[in-house]
Amino acid sequence: MNQHLRRVAKQPSVQRLPAYLRLIKELRDQGEVAVSTTYLAELLDLQPIIVRKDLSVTGIVGRPRIGYDVAELIAAIETYLGWDQVREAILVGVGHLGTALLGYSGLADYRLRVLAAFDSDPGKSGRDVHGCPVHPWETAPSFVSAHGVQMAILTVPAAVAQPVADTLVAAGIRAIWNFSPMKLHLPPHVVAHQEDLTAGLGVLSLKLRLLLATEE
Repeated sequence: MNQHLRRVAKQPSVQRLPAYLRLIKELRDQGEVAVSTTYLAELLDLQPIIVRKDLSVTGIVGRPRIGYDVAELIAAIETYLGWDQVREAILVGVGHLGTALLGYSGLADYRLRVLAAFDSDPGKSGRDVHGCPVHPWETAPSFVSAHGVQMAILTVPAAVAQPVADTLVAAGIRAIWNFSPMKLHLPPHVVAHQEDLTAGLGVLSLKLRLLLATEE
C-alpha cells in the first residue's frame, strides 16, 4: 500500500494540483463562480484534456458548457491533498534556508503550522524566529512524542540528514519534507518528499545556456 501511495504522489497530475488550486483561488477572490478546463489550460499552457484528467483524480466532475464550480473545485483539491485540515510540524535546522521557511507565510495558507524549530547550535536555542520558538536539537524527540507531531521539515546539512531523520522517525514522525541534498533511507511506514534545489537550478541554467546559444 505504501508503494502505491508513493507512485500516486509522483504522478504529474497530482504534482500540478497546487498550481490549479492557486489559480482557482485567485478566480474566487475576483468573484468568479465557475471555471472551464479550457481557461485553466490556457493559463498553464496545457491541453484541456490534460486539465480534465488531472482534476478527475479528486473525484469532481464538471458541468457541460459551465465547467467547474469554483468553491466545489477548491474544496475537492484541498480534500484530496489533505489541505482541508491543519497539520502540525517541526523544523530542524535553523540556518539561512530554515529561517526563510519559517518566515514564509504560504505555509499557513496551506494549513501547515510549524509548532517549533530545533537546532544543534546552543546559540540559537531560546530565540524566536519569525514567531517560532527554537529549542535544542536533543529535545526534539520528547517534543514530537509529547505533541503527537507527525511531520518534520529538514533543512540540515547532508552529513547529518540521515541520523536526524532516524531520530525523528524513532520519536514518531511519519512524514519528512527534506530540503537537504541527501536522499533519505526510511522505513515503509514513513513518507518523504525531497526538494532538490540544485536540480531546479540545473534545469534553469541549462535552459538559459540553450537560449543564449540560439541567439548567437
